[in-house]
Amino acid sequence: MGCLRLRYETELADARRALDDIAIERATLQVELGKIGEEHRQLHVRNSKKESDLNVAQARVRDLDAQLNAKEADLATALNENRTLENELRELKDQVLSLNLSLEDTKKHLHSEMLRRVDLENHMKTLQEEMTFQKRLHEDELKEAKRVHESRIAEVESGHQREFESKLSDALQGLRKQHEEQIQGYKEEMERTFSAKVENAQITAAKNSEFANAAREELMETQKRVDILTSQVNQYQSQNVALESRIKELQNLLDYDRDLHRRRMAEKEEEMEQAQKRAQVQLEEYEHLLDVKLALDLEINAYRKMLEGEEQRLKLSPSPSSHSTATQGRRYLHGKKRKIKETKKKEHSAALKTIQHVSATGNISIEEIDADGKFVRLKNHSDEDQSLHGWVLRRRIESVADVNYKFPSSFTLQAGQEVTIWGAAAGVSPGPSDLVWRSQKSWGTGDNIGVTLITDDGEVSEIIKCFYCPDAKFVCA
Repeated sequence: MGCLRLRYETELADARRALDDIAIERATLQVELGKIGEEHRQLHVRNSKKESDLNVAQARVRDLDAQLNAKEADLATALNENRTLENELRELKDQVLSLNLSLEDTKKHLHSEMLRRVDLENHMKTLQEEMTFQKRLHEDELKEAKRVHESRIAEVESGHQREFESKLSDALQGLRKQHEEQIQGYKEEMERTFSAKVENAQITAAKNSEFANAAREELMETQKRVDILTSQVNQYQSQNVALESRIKELQNLLDYDRDLHRRRMAEKEEEMEQAQKRAQVQLEEYEHLLDVKLALDLEINAYRKMLEGEEQRLKLSPSPSSHSTATQGRRYLHGKKRKIKETKKKEHSAALKTIQHVSATGNISIEEIDADGKFVRLKNHSDEDQSLHGWVLRRRIESVADVNYKFPSSFTLQAGQEVTIWGAAAGVSPGPSDLVWRSQKSWGTGDNIGVTLITDDGEVSEIIKCFYCPDAKFVCA
């Protein structure tokens, strides 16, 4: 019966120890769940910030669209003004053409008036010559009549001579007076006609000159206005070209901002999906652990009830010695398990054989390669900081193409420090000095793996090859 009791106490201690382990794991999972919640909150904050940036970018896009619409309205107004000015320019050109035609007509009319004036002057000269000829003719006739009368007077009696001479002088004076009046009338009529035509020609010439001056001044004003309109049209065209170039620049900037925002949103959505997936995995693991804990609680309660029933049946009470014995057994079992784990670790480490083949001396060396392909660890053995810009880690597997990991350009390995390069699917939180190979989930596993460290000069600093043995252990050679 004592063995049975000891056995029950041992099982009860094991159950309590398992329960403690589950509580520790539960606390660990709660801590990890808190971390995940904090990461989710940070991601939510970052998402809110990105949404605010998106709203700002959209507001900027709306402002740019409004500016673009305003510029297009200004451009349409300028084009309308340009068309209006072109129409006015065509009208002014038509007016200038009509004025040129009227000027030509006026010149022709003036030329014809000048010709008429010359004709009138020639006609006046002709009339003066005829008048002079008639005057000479009358004088000759008068002389002939006088000679005839003198001869008659000489023949007439002396008594009639005085009467005849008086009558003849009266007749001659009447004829002379009538002839002079006729000549004076012709002369005055010619002068009046000539002066009237000259005045008309002068008035017409003055009007034509005024018309010509007005047309010339209007033509000059029209030319000035045409020049001003041409300069305005050129200015509007240059403004139009500048506005079109500005519109193109704004469109390119808007397209670039849209593409950048789209890429950032895609990256953020991908990060949120990954965070949700990790949170979902953690929740599933937590639920599974809760189910396991519930099953263990039920089993512990069943064992406790069985133990209490057995104690009541045997009429036994738990003594301090039994409790201490159970505690010692628990400690003994716990220590035994730890020893078993340490023994397994020693056997596993004893089964590992690491051989480093150095083909070139260097300050940086490969210290460790994970058996599951989660990480590769490097160390700086020198007393100086080493910049790894341009350095490459090349992974080589027999049936897979080589893959290179390039160190960041700003990364520097401190003197005496180590750096761990994790795979993307390692499932750990990298430290501040660690790196993550985001394009590869792991460094790979297989029968034969090679990792080569190459400097920025192309020299091979160190080569470590790892391959798995049939018994699931690996060595480096």
